[in-house]
Amino acid sequence: MKLLHSHHRKHPFAPAVMLIKKNVVMFVALFAALVTMVIIPPDRYYLDYFDFKTLTCLFCVLAVVCALKNIRFFYILAKKIVQLFRNARIAVLALVYITFIGSMLIANDMALLTFLPLGYLVLTTTGKGKYMAFTYIMQNIAANLGGMLTPFGNPQNLYLYSFFDIPTGEFMQIMLPPFLVSIALITLCCLFFVKAEPLEIRDEPTCLPKGRTVLYLCLFALSIAIVFRGIPYYVGLAIIPAVLLIADRKALKMVDYPLLFTFVFFFVFAGNMARIDGVRQLFSALLNKSTLVFSVLSCQIISNVPSAILLSQFTGNYRQLLLGVNIGGVGSLIASLASLITFREYTRRNPGKTGYYVLMFTLFNLAFLVILTLFSLLF
Repeated sequence: MKLLHSHHRKHPFAPAVMLIKKNVVMFVALFAALVTMVIIPPDRYYLDYFDFKTLTCLFCVLAVVCALKNIRFFYILAKKIVQLFRNARIAVLALVYITFIGSMLIANDMALLTFLPLGYLVLTTTGKGKYMAFTYIMQNIAANLGGMLTPFGNPQNLYLYSFFDIPTGEFMQIMLPPFLVSIALITLCCLFFVKAEPLEIRDEPTCLPKGRTVLYLCLFALSIAIVFRGIPYYVGLAIIPAVLLIADRKALKMVDYPLLFTFVFFFVFAGNMARIDGVRQLFSALLNKSTLVFSVLSCQIISNVPSAILLSQFTGNYRQLLLGVNIGGVGSLIASLASLITFREYTRRNPGKTGYYVLMFTLFNLAFLVILTLFSLLF
């Protein structure tokens, strides 16, 4: 009996392994920071590495979005929109557009966590499961590219917007051309690959709590005003957590703290790398050749947020860097953290189709990557 019991006992390291599995990027960032701390030991210059405004803005936006998510605001809104459409092609287009617009307002990873389940629900309840992989891939591309237009749409945008102090008008002017091309490409793919088959979605009565909805939308407006430099960031840091402590304490617990810590560790890593002479000369030389191409390639290997933080230390060409780390979000599975979320969600619901998904994902993403990169180089 004793032997049986010891066999079923949980491994002492199981919780730690689970934590690392769930937050691989954060632990990679921590490891990278620790390695560079051996080369450049901590000193008073370390404080200059951190962009506290970016961290505050990110925290405020994430906290309010969690509160809105808890009252199912985005889900109910999106479901109402999808119910208006009566065929598969338009329903898939609606799901993809909702994710696209959602990423501009609530950041790409949060848009996917909110709208991928809706895509699954719509396609399974209407017997259109054959479009599942395609819809997930398009929602993923939409989430990565939709956020490019606004400073708060992607974490890397928030960082570069603050780091280079880019004027809002100029920021949107830089990102508008690839943004419009992205919309055109996504629309063409949906029209071409999804048939206009009839579709019926059941209507279930759902209602939002009025008071909380108004309160959270006001907090959301406040966090956006902070991002756009209308209100000092420390005002938001005082008001938003204080209100949520009373209104929805759970939202503060749900904030993606690993993402915030990933930023902190990458700030240390990037700050230290910039102080190593050989690294500085190499990166500066490569970025001088083509900031756009080098940043796009960098995203494919170390993902877009780390690329933005690291490469910003070596170039002042924020226009090409901004384009590169946004376009670079499509491509490989690790080019954006959001792509890993989609991959996890899809394989969890369709365990036998991983190979098919990866193949389809790679073909579509590489096509988008090549077209958008060439467009940005020529434009």
